[in-house]
Amino acid sequence: MINTMELSKQVTATGKRSGGREGRRAMRAVPMASFPTLVRNIPTYQMVPDEAVELIHDESMKILEEVGCEFRDDEAISMWKAAGADVTGTRVRIDRAMLMSLVSKAPPEFTLNARNPERTVKVGGKNTIFVPMYGAPYVRGLDGERRYGSLADLNNLHKLAYMSPALHSSSSIICEPMEIPVPKRHLHIIHSALKHSDKPFMGIVTSKERAEDVMKMAGIVFGDDYVKDNTVVVSITNCNSPLVWDATMLDAMKVYARHNQPLILAPFALCGASTSASSIGAVAQVNAEALAGVAFTQLIRPGSPQLYGQFMVTVDMKTGAPMGGTPEAAQMMFVMGALARKYKLPWRTSGFHVGSKLNDAQAGYEANMLMHAAILSGANYIWHVAGWLEAGLCCGFSKFVTDAEQLQGWYKYAQGPSFDDFKEAMAAIREVGPAGHFLGTKHTLEHFENAFFIPSIMDFNPYEQWSAEGAKDHDARGREKATAMLAAYQEPALEQGIADGLSEFIAKRESELPNNVS
Repeated sequence: MINTMELSKQVTATGKRSGGREGRRAMRAVPMASFPTLVRNIPTYQMVPDEAVELIHDESMKILEEVGCEFRDDEAISMWKAAGADVTGTRVRIDRAMLMSLVSKAPPEFTLNARNPERTVKVGGKNTIFVPMYGAPYVRGLDGERRYGSLADLNNLHKLAYMSPALHSSSSIICEPMEIPVPKRHLHIIHSALKHSDKPFMGIVTSKERAEDVMKMAGIVFGDDYVKDNTVVVSITNCNSPLVWDATMLDAMKVYARHNQPLILAPFALCGASTSASSIGAVAQVNAEALAGVAFTQLIRPGSPQLYGQFMVTVDMKTGAPMGGTPEAAQMMFVMGALARKYKLPWRTSGFHVGSKLNDAQAGYEANMLMHAAILSGANYIWHVAGWLEAGLCCGFSKFVTDAEQLQGWYKYAQGPSFDDFKEAMAAIREVGPAGHFLGTKHTLEHFENAFFIPSIMDFNPYEQWSAEGAKDHDARGREKATAMLAAYQEPALEQGIADGLSEFIAKRESELPNNVS
């Protein structure tokens, strides 16, 4: 069996790989274009009436007024005291008028700038972007084997993100490069995202110093003055449900918000474990936690762009394991979307996050349940949409390219049906008449390439052809597609001075940082 790292090196070094007819077909299917921001042109679905939204809002306000939320950071506590909140120790109780006044300062939309201006996107309103997964310690590689992630894997996943037209960001820690010491790992993660893609990227939040390093690296690429005011990186901060914003998250929050960089204020809720065993009860708690985070960012820098967020999965009450594509997770998305619209906040949810271990039928069912809810609920930043397996513990190469291809279909779905060629289509009916066919009509010849979404990884051929071509299952075809894409990859241009500046900064910081976490 071929080692995945060796295969990755072979693909990179030779730029080609034999694969017969199937390999050539996969190569022809490699997409090279990039889709602009998705502007949804279908109705947003609200699953519950306005009265229910107001009920949840009122209960969330009571949670923050009566129970309060902990902010475990001295500077944060001082800021809340200065703002007039009721503070006891690290417990902060926030009056609803103060809370909503702060939340209202965050803009309803913002521009997320890429190092290539053609990849710049908008977040908020009717705009939606798709972002790959984040944080997997394991990968399921090009050979189908599961193992710890490496920097070579991360490089390749960033390359795939760059080449996937419906992915609007390269994320950052798609997988952990486990061979690199933790104190230095963030430098190589961000460098990989900036080097191998020119799309927007995500930051690091595991310490104040690492967040500052991200902003310094962004300054090398975009210019120090530019990143003081213009948004170039999105970062994730998780509230520890129930009702705790810890010092690590708050430190990162302060770094990014002061630079006018958007944060996803997203409680990490395991419903039934870190929330009550009630979908609506969980939403009320998570809403309170997220709003408290948004409000704090406006104490740091009023008017800074932020993302109201949530990560809510139900827990298997028999084992305690988090579950992926459940109906309750989908329902909670719809309710969170209604709340986000009430607060006029851009909001984040997750798309293809599944519990399945393989790129199999379970993964497909789970992913479809969640993505339908994410699209129809009007989410603006749909994260974890490429690669996610095992509740986020693993990133699969086959799953990554499958998800990325399916996003092209969701992109078309969310744009709504087009009437642009309706008149010509009706003329074709008159041209053909009864008992004819449309294959040679002017309309068909002009539109056949783009009329329908035709995925390249799925197989629609007759059984005999499928069998003759190796009887490959979907996971095998996905790995073949990923291999072909990596063989065709061409690195986006980066000015030599910027490339040298990044390398010098990394070398300097590595000389200053320890190899072990103290």
